[in-house]
Parts: sequence; C-alpha cells; structure tokens
Amino acid sequence: MRKSFAVFTLLALCVAAFVPSVVLGQVDDPIIIKPGAPQSQPGQQAAEISDPTHHDRTPRPLREMFERGDRPSVARGGRDFEPGKPEPVGNTNPSGLDPLAGRSVGAPSTFGEPKASTNGTPVDPSFRVAPPDTTGDVGPNHYVQWVNLRYAVYTLTRDVSNNITGFNLVAGFPKNGNVVWQGFGGRCESDNDGDPIVQYDQLADRWVLTQFAVSATPYTQCVAVSTGPDPTGTYNRYSYSFNKDFNDYPKLGVWPDAYYITYNIFRNGRTFTGNKVCALERDKMLIGASARQLCAQTSSSNASLEPSDLEGTVLPPAGTPNLLLSISSTALNFWRFAVNWTAGTGTLTGPTPIAGVAAFSRTCGGGTCIPQPGTSQQLDSLADRLMYRLSYRNLGTREALVINHSVASGGGSGIRWYELQNATGQTMASATPVIRQQGTFAPTADFRWMGSAAMDQTGGIAVGYSISNSSTIKPSIRYAYRSPLDPLGTLGNETTILVGSGSQLPTLARWGDYSTINVDPVDGCTMVFTTEYLPANGTFNWSTYIYTFKLSTCP
Repeated sequence: MRKSFAVFTLLALCVAAFVPSVVLGQVDDPIIIKPGAPQSQPGQQAAEISDPTHHDRTPRPLREMFERGDRPSVARGGRDFEPGKPEPVGNTNPSGLDPLAGRSVGAPSTFGEPKASTNGTPVDPSFRVAPPDTTGDVGPNHYVQWVNLRYAVYTLTRDVSNNITGFNLVAGFPKNGNVVWQGFGGRCESDNDGDPIVQYDQLADRWVLTQFAVSATPYTQCVAVSTGPDPTGTYNRYSYSFNKDFNDYPKLGVWPDAYYITYNIFRNGRTFTGNKVCALERDKMLIGASARQLCAQTSSSNASLEPSDLEGTVLPPAGTPNLLLSISSTALNFWRFAVNWTAGTGTLTGPTPIAGVAAFSRTCGGGTCIPQPGTSQQLDSLADRLMYRLSYRNLGTREALVINHSVASGGGSGIRWYELQNATGQTMASATPVIRQQGTFAPTADFRWMGSAAMDQTGGIAVGYSISNSSTIKPSIRYAYRSPLDPLGTLGNETTILVGSGSQLPTLARWGDYSTINVDPVDGCTMVFTTEYLPANGTFNWSTYIYTFKLSTCP
C-alpha cells in the first residue's frame, strides 16, 4: 500500500495517480492450476509454480548483523507507491445505523486482566515514513515486532504461572528490515521497502519474516525463516520474483502444509489485475532447501484476500486446504486453496458468498474521512478490505474463523466482526462455513477502525482497534471482548489501552495498513496487541505500543 516519506525532517511526497482497473464480473468457477494446463475454460489457468530466485542461510546470527555505515536508499524510490486501490473508494462516511449496531454491545461475563505492556518501535527519526504497518507475534520466550522500516526483538519475562510480566528489548535492536538479508544480494539486500509481516510458527518453533522489495523491478518478495526458536539467530533466506507485477499488500498465514501469502497484483505497477494467492513450500524452508512457490490469481473483481492463520496446536482436519476470506461492497466471500506438493498442482476455489451476512456500508466509503481533534486533516480508513489476521482455531467441537473490518454506523465507524464455523456434519474443507455470530461494535458515534481480532483456546474473542473523533478523542488504542458464554454477536467492556496525545497534521492522511493481535502459544489465553499512536501533534512522529491482556474465563 501507499507509504508517505519524510527524510531528515523534509517531507518528500510525490503522488502518482493512476486510473483504477475496470471491475469485471465475479468468476465463481474454481481456478484449477496444473503444470502446462491450457487456458481453455473460464476460471482455469496454467500453473504458476516456480523456484526461488535465490536462497541461502545467513552466515552469522541476526544479533551479530548490524546496519552498515551508509543508509539504505529511499524506500520505494521515494515515491508514493500506491498505483491505485483495487477498486474506486469514496471519502465520505455513509449515513444510517448499521443493522447490527443496536444489539451488538453487551456486558461480558468475563473481564480483561491487563498484563505487561511497553512502548514499541517508533518511527526512525533519520528516515521517516508513514504509516508503520504494525505487525508482531509472540512465542514462548520472545516477542518480535516489525514496522516500516525496522524490527525489534524482545525477550519475555514470565512469572511462575507463565504470565508475561515484561518485555526486554534485545541489545542491538531495532534494526533495519533488510539487515537480515545482508550478503544475500539482489533487491532483498538493497531495498528496505516494508509492508512487513512477522509470524511465529508454533508447529515448528520457528519465526517467519517477510517484506517486499519494490523500489525497482524485478518486484520481489523476501522471506526468512529462522533455523531455530531464537529470532536473533540464523535464518534460511528466500526471494521470489514477480518481475514487472507489483506484489502489493502481502498477507501471510501459517498452515500445516505451507506458508500461504496473498498479494494485490498491479501489472507494470499500474493496473490492478487481481489477488494472487501463493503457497510457499514450508517443509523445505524449515531445512533450508530450495522451496517452491505455487500461485493462482483471481480476476480483477476480487482483491485483498486474507489467508487463514492457525491459532493453537490442534490442527485442522487432515487435508484441509488453506481457507481465505475477502469482502466486496456487499458480501463476505469464502475461498479455498488446496495444494499438492508431490504432484505440483493446486486448486483455488471461490468466491462463494457467505450466507446471512448482515448488510454493511464501508467506513468513509473505503477511503479517507476519519476526524481528529484540532485539525481538519482526516485519516484513511482502509475500509475497502478485511483487516489482518484471519484467525483459525480448531476447538475440537467446531472449527472457527474470526475476522473484522470497519463499517459506517450512526455517523461514526464501528468494528464489524464475524465468527464462522463449519456447517453441521461438515468440515470447512468439505462445505462452505456458516456464520455462528456476527456483530458491529459501535457503542458511540466515534470512529473505530484498523482492528485485529483473535480467539483464545476457550472461544473467547477480543478485538483491538484505533479510535478517534473530531472533538475529544485524539487517535487512541482500545479493545473490547466477549466470553464464550455471552449472548452471540455481542462484545463489550470497551477498555482503553492508551490515550493518544497527538493528532496527525496536514498533509498526512495515512494511518496504518494493519494492526496485529496474537494469542500466547504458552497458555493459549493471553492476547498481545500492537498498533500505532501519536505521542504529540505532528506528522511522521508516530510511535507504537505493545499490550497484553487475558480474559478471566480463560484458565
């Protein structure tokens, strides 16, 4: 997505305007990918299976790799690198009350127990960019946070009950995002362009780092997988080329048979052509061997697919493909991507609309209209897409998917969230999932947006988000939650994590492309949320926060 840049207190924004792609009709036939298959029928395309352009292992641990004396080149060539949203968006908030808002606020039969918190990585004062695209994940002994354009590693302090009691920044961090690719060569080493994702693969006790390198062609995705449980150790490194197709807005999910990553693809960096769904050969990455990628692409009427990301240690039923969701202006759509590494084949099936989704209107029409006190500058809602992550959990009695996006309601913005489950007598692999519950959390006419949702091991759900209004609330951080015993479709006990001290001033509208909430793999209960805030009025002066809490109903 578009980033804005300021270097050494000088604002350098060069906006590139491009004509949005023509929106085509949806293709409901499965996209079947087979080596050499002719494009002979609708929804079918030849396989995109390829090797990495390069792979190796870091010659020394990340903790012993440092930034070189020269600064990296300006990220993405110093340009505004958003060639156009996948579809046209508005910048006015639709009127009317969301149909779920009136019955979606409850009084949970649980309470959030605050645990440890800390300020996270702030903007780099000598190479300022916006927004941070805040992402992070938690492991048994570490928390890793990555923002544009740096990442940090924290060791965790735990008490005798394994509650997280402290975050301790490892010496030498934060580091530039491309430090881990020193000596690798190519765009991954030379570029530090962001749109990062960090994931902890609890099935293998490994860390996965990825960002794109798009300051020039070939547009490249860079992926590093730790060789052990220490995120400051050595990494197996990979690069995947998309040539002249810009691989925008990458989103990663951990699944038993692959790492699944999705992109909005812009031909020649200009024309949106669809969302590309790729599977990375996880078992090869874990041992440092050459790891293929297998990709399928949707039509241009489908964008911003979110891959499912496994929560907990209970695996999906055997053979379950990766499950994906996307939204249109009126629907929540379901997809499956099944791969067979032995045969080198795969099938992407969708979109299938989820039945019973309540009507919604996107916050700001998908664009920029979120107000702040003391300034006419409004913020970007990014409400044209689902928010990261699509959290999957197998509870034993049911499979569950949890996700959110921002919707207009009562003159403000609320968090629309969903829990999907497998249809009765079916699995998510065999039948389209059904809505177990859905709600719109909008207890006031303030603007709530940039959410991230997750489920603990008991079925309790929490959503973290940003909140602002035009008069009294500068962009701040809050969360709301529910017990598994509460009435379906309700969230409550809105809790302030941090009161923002600053409004973002003209002419900077960008405010995050995503935030991230994760569940501690040690207890399956503690949730860790990270997002941005401003410590004072200004531009390019953001900071980030890391906050942990646990629902009292989760043992």
